[in-house]
Amino acid sequence: MSVTFSSAERPAAASEPVEPSDRAAAAHRFGEAAGVRPNTVSAPGLMTRLPAWLWYRRSVRLQVLMTFVAIGFLAVLVAGSITVLQARKSTRVEIAASLATAEVLVGETAELLQQEVPAERFLADLPARLRFVRHLRIAVRDASGLPVAASASTPAVPQKGDERSPAPAWFAALIAPPVSAREVPVRIKGQYTGSVLLTGEPGDEIAEVWENTVDLTFVSLLVAVAVVGALYVLIGRVLDPLTALAAGLDDLERRNYGVRLAPPRALELAAITDRFNRLAQALDDVRAENAALHRRLITAQDDERRRTALELHDEVGPSLFGLKANAASLAKTAGDVTSPLAHIVAQRAREMLDTIAHLQATNRGILNRLRPMALGQVALRDLVGELVRERARQHPDITFDLAVGPVMPTYGDTIDLTVYRCVQEALTNAMRHASASRVEIELAQADDGSHGASTLSLVIRDNGGGIAPGTPMGRGLAGMQERVRALAGTCLIDSLSGTTLRISLPIAVPSCGGTTAGGAA
Repeated sequence: MSVTFSSAERPAAASEPVEPSDRAAAAHRFGEAAGVRPNTVSAPGLMTRLPAWLWYRRSVRLQVLMTFVAIGFLAVLVAGSITVLQARKSTRVEIAASLATAEVLVGETAELLQQEVPAERFLADLPARLRFVRHLRIAVRDASGLPVAASASTPAVPQKGDERSPAPAWFAALIAPPVSAREVPVRIKGQYTGSVLLTGEPGDEIAEVWENTVDLTFVSLLVAVAVVGALYVLIGRVLDPLTALAAGLDDLERRNYGVRLAPPRALELAAITDRFNRLAQALDDVRAENAALHRRLITAQDDERRRTALELHDEVGPSLFGLKANAASLAKTAGDVTSPLAHIVAQRAREMLDTIAHLQATNRGILNRLRPMALGQVALRDLVGELVRERARQHPDITFDLAVGPVMPTYGDTIDLTVYRCVQEALTNAMRHASASRVEIELAQADDGSHGASTLSLVIRDNGGGIAPGTPMGRGLAGMQERVRALAGTCLIDSLSGTTLRISLPIAVPSCGGTTAGGAA
């Protein structure tokens, strides 16, 4: 007897391991069943994501400045804590010293003045005599414990701390020591006359510490701002080579292998820049080697096509012509004989003539595809013009507009054939795939401004549907780009509005008695 379980009823085996993702999913389902809304971002996850957002998505300059600011903030906390501890200790020592000093002064003053003034006068003048003792609040009481009013004959001198603004309450609460008070009895001639209540008053000391702290904080803030500004400029100067390196990498990505970086003064960055320049030089050499190989390959292909076309023209053409002449003669001879067999021979001869005509047309088409017969015989302007006129005759519903600027009669077989093939492939694509009603062809030579260097520019645009995104490149376009790149040119295709093909071929302006680029094909 077998028992089967559905996916919702099957129990989990005890020995079967449970993945953490399964536990999380089960907990999520349990929380929803219990009516508890799960927390999508846990506290540990938030704590790990927050530093990553603050640190890893920032520039190196900002990371260094953030590190310096964080260290400065920690230093401020440590310095503030030490300042508070030292201020509390010094305030407590100052209060204790003031209490001890005042207690000694009260005793000595009582001994010195007990013969000169009455006891009541002495008690009234005592606060004025102790007015120079700091950090104390003085209260005088007579023998009965009642407070004694201070004498008005001697004006009170303000203490040093009275001139300062009081410190904030939170700062005073951090520094203020426990309240200390001492009651010093006053005896004149051995008789208890009264007492002096000395109470610690750290307000002026705390105000002094607060002023020093504010001044130190202001100076430290100015220094920190100056240091941060100096670090910002200095780090920017240090990281400038990295910015140049990033721009150089962008140039390499755009296949601009001629870029070189100036070596910076920093040894580490100078080593990186030197490696970059070596890499760019190696890529430039590889590109030159590839271009030379492509050029040799295309030259070999063109030579092979030339030889094949020559053999077809010189061997196959005359042979077909001879067959055609013999078949025509056979048909004429059989037509002069009035017999059933002669009629059959004449009919077969006419069929042979049709087949030979088809072979001749096919042979001419193959010759034209392998190598245009007019190549090297007529100017490039006329060669392209004849191709455009032929396409216009084949497709009268399409408007062809050819604009040829100032160009040389020929740039050599390689460049002339490349231009011819590009025009041929672009017109074929426009007629077959673009459903265009107008095709524009522009051919011109432009001076690059550098000595002895120019560019042959070919632009072909149509008003068709363009190339759909994701469409794989056909063999015709791929072959076109290979030929252009082999000549160190560029081939760009734009399909935003219709299709625009832009081809640029570098050429060398020939000197007296020289040859053009691509002439030695």
